[in-house]
Amino acid sequence: MSAIEFGPVRKLLDDPDVSEIMINSFDKIFVEKNGKKVRVEAAFTSREELQTFVESIFRAHNKHIGPDSPYADVCLEDGTRVNAIIQPVSRFGTSVTFRKFSKNINTLDDLVKASMLTRSTADFLAACIKARINMLISGGTGVGKTTLLQTLTRYFPPDERTVTIEDAAELKIGQDNIVSLETRMPDSNGKGEVTLRDLARNALRMSPDRLIFGEVRGGEALDMLQAMSMGNPGSIGIVHGNRPEEALSRLESMVLMLGLNLQPADIKKMISNSIQVVVHIERLKSGFRRVTSILELRGMKKDGEILCSPLYSLQNVTVDGEVISELRPVFQSYPLFLPQFEAEGFATSRFFVRD
Repeated sequence: MSAIEFGPVRKLLDDPDVSEIMINSFDKIFVEKNGKKVRVEAAFTSREELQTFVESIFRAHNKHIGPDSPYADVCLEDGTRVNAIIQPVSRFGTSVTFRKFSKNINTLDDLVKASMLTRSTADFLAACIKARINMLISGGTGVGKTTLLQTLTRYFPPDERTVTIEDAAELKIGQDNIVSLETRMPDSNGKGEVTLRDLARNALRMSPDRLIFGEVRGGEALDMLQAMSMGNPGSIGIVHGNRPEEALSRLESMVLMLGLNLQPADIKKMISNSIQVVVHIERLKSGFRRVTSILELRGMKKDGEILCSPLYSLQNVTVDGEVISELRPVFQSYPLFLPQFEAEGFATSRFFVRD
């Protein structure tokens, strides 16, 4: 990290078991540790000390937070994402959230060991990357969507150019041929703002082989769908949603809110024609994060809704005499993207076997 004095949160940042640090006020700090949120004894001495601390973080990264811009995001050098919001928007004083990324999770193998994925699921997702399948990763807040995305980028061929589009640049992609784009808040005069839509439109002029949307939450949804369907196969986006169908509905709403001359049926068709696979992640009651379903979008149903066909779903299986829920392949019909798999030399029977 940079030479910022992290004071009372230093030990929390260094603790590998802490995944999030939540500062509600100068004297109330909570952490998420091993999937559970608990209050810790660490505290700042005053509101002023906390405010100075926050300003130093953003200043060190050439970003601004103040009365004219009361909330902002920044990503530290180690990948930790920082969100801060100050008074009067935050009624009880400055609030800061640190979301850490585990240094022990770097590959799909690591996710298998952490039980987020099964071995067969990991192999399938790696094959999707190599076969340039357009993918959407969905799930709630803090379930590991960005972590999964980052591990998948390791399978990008080195001769492809990747452009990432993020609010706060946090993705760490090891390939050389990559451009990382990040939004910018307006200055004190209301000028200089750069939005996700601005970045998406410019990215299309940069000869990308793949586009990565770190999080889609507004009008850039349309840009992502257009990119996926118009010459950038193998692109990936992240959308919040408690269920995969909810994430797709949110995409539709984002495009509708642009106020263009598009009917809901047209948008649904655009979504079904652009996105091929949806990977959904959930945090279980135990606190563990798991991929709980993988769907294929197969066009439209007669009632005008998107046809979602399960490829992997949670099933009850018996292991050593104990019934557990495990993500298993579900065969209903061969996926529409099967030719892309076969073009990469993947044997059909490896992933899609009829019982």
